[in-house]
Amino acid sequence: MADYSEKHARSGLRDKLPRLDVIANQFKGYRISIVIPEYSSLCPRSGMPDNGTVTIEYEPAGHFVELKSLKYYILGYRNLGIFYENAVNRILKDFVRAVKPRWALVRGEFKPRGGINSTVEAKYGRVPGRETRLQRH
Repeated sequence: MADYSEKHARSGLRDKLPRLDVIANQFKGYRISIVIPEYSSLCPRSGMPDNGTVTIEYEPAGHFVELKSLKYYILGYRNLGIFYENAVNRILKDFVRAVKPRWALVRGEFKPRGGINSTVEAKYGRVPGRETRLQRH
């Protein structure tokens, strides 16, 4: 994989994106699921567009995300060179930093590239029903 450099691997991780705003939460013990069907970014190596659906599930604590700010935040990826894996993990990191949920899960389901679909998940905290169990081979 000599064509991929450390610069490619880190692309998009530190670029400035729009701020995520929050609203004070009045309730406890419920789940929010946000589906963003028009995610797009650019491959940092080829510059070709990447598209997919990003889903954010979380249980709010003191705040929940303001959707208009989330829309602008996600639109910030449109011209950003970033790999799928980095995008999903960065979205989770930025979301947790702003919203401070009890738990969160970000799932990216990306359209086929070369006949291969990719789904990437990253989680924060104990996501109900999503406990990780490693199997020994």
